[in-house]
Amino acid sequence: MRTRFCYTVAGILALGVTLSGNARPAAAADLGLITKAPVGSCEIVFSCENGRQYPLCPIAVSVAGEVVTASLRTGHHGGVHVRHVPMGVGYRYAGRGIWLDGFRDNALLNFGKHSRVACTIAHS
Repeated sequence: MRTRFCYTVAGILALGVTLSGNARPAAAADLGLITKAPVGSCEIVFSCENGRQYPLCPIAVSVAGEVVTASLRTGHHGGVHVRHVPMGVGYRYAGRGIWLDGFRDNALLNFGKHSRVACTIAHS
């Protein structure tokens, strides 16, 4: 019973700090890819060593302009939904069976565990 009371008090205090505006916003170590284009446009294009280009079309963008979720266009069948995964250094966008690891303009596009291709960002 005492444990439940302590959690309740802690929750009420946390809610009070949040509502009063005294809470500090969370700071990310790396903001990932930044865009100024509207949601739905494919401003960010990865040009890869296999001769193909893979556009990244933002679905949701944070207030700071960070791409949070996007569609990575991989072929004729549309795109793969990817989500930004916070990293200490660089960025990662991961989706079903695919992930993209990068640092600044260089990235490595992974199609599963054994297939990957090096890419660079070419803003369109």
